[in-house]
Amino acid sequence: MSLNKITIILVDDHAVVRAGFKMLLASSDKIAVIGEAERGEQAIQLYQELKPDIVVMDLSMPGIGGLETIRRIVQRDNEASILVFSVHHEQVYINRALNAGAKGYITKNSAPEILAEAIITILQGETYVEKGLLKEGGDSHKPGDYQSLIASFSPREFDIFNLLAQGLTVHKIADQLCLGNKTVANYATQIKKKLQVDTTAELAHIAVNLGVTIR
Repeated sequence: MSLNKITIILVDDHAVVRAGFKMLLASSDKIAVIGEAERGEQAIQLYQELKPDIVVMDLSMPGIGGLETIRRIVQRDNEASILVFSVHHEQVYINRALNAGAKGYITKNSAPEILAEAIITILQGETYVEKGLLKEGGDSHKPGDYQSLIASFSPREFDIFNLLAQGLTVHKIADQLCLGNKTVANYATQIKKKLQVDTTAELAHIAVNLGVTIR
């Protein structure tokens, strides 16, 4: 941490959201936003250049997306401090973000003081999850065993499941994740087999019903 102020990079694909959070953080004389990014690839580059104390980022972004961004930053620096702020409150996203390497998770509708509290807690070496989130569990919509099946997906399976549910083709997913078309097609077949569905439309229906699509 810097001697004078906590340095932060804000990552969100909506400029209005970044401006709002920047204004919120500016009210503290202990915090300085030193960089902003609208997509994961840009965030990784900025992190390497600026070495902030903490990255405050959304999960829903074009390109490689938030979860993969977290994984790549942590791969480069296993001491990286990342706080997720998202519209998603489902247990599966909190678990995925923390498993990817994030140190904290709050929702975008949390009280303003929660953001500063989360940042301070994380920089003290602790994990911060907004109160109430870990109790959600997703029980209000859990048809069959889909929730547990999706929770058991590998990180790559989950990313591809999410992109398929958004309607992306195998080719577009391959381009976005820098994988071969055949690799993505194999993952898609494997995911459908696990969920016991034949079509991408059925897969998307499951994702929507469980509230587990990022965009």
